[in-house]
Amino acid sequence: MRAIILLLIVIVVGAIIAFSSGFLHLNQTQSAQVPGLSVGNGAVTAHGGRAPSFEVETGSVAVGTQQREVTLPKVALPLPSVQVNRPGSDAQKAAQATSAAANGAAPVK
Repeated sequence: MRAIILLLIVIVVGAIIAFSSGFLHLNQTQSAQVPGLSVGNGAVTAHGGRAPSFEVETGSVAVGTQQREVTLPKVALPLPSVQVNRPGSDAQKAAQATSAAANGAAPVK
């Protein structure tokens, strides 16, 4: 129920915006007339009414493309350098000794 009420509110607000911005314009070209009833000789007769008619003018939206040149900022990111030591090499043993000393353990031989 709330969704229906919210939808109706959005539609009404959209219509108000369309009319006030000039995007939608209505002109009534024929007025409405109610059906007529007449009673005579014990019978009731009805004469048809007339529905109103309107002329609707809507705004237009032009959509197109244009060539534009846009300058973009240059972004430079420094790449970290990583040194990988082969297992069993002197550099690998030195790295293990350094990490062991930092952790307070005895160096690996």
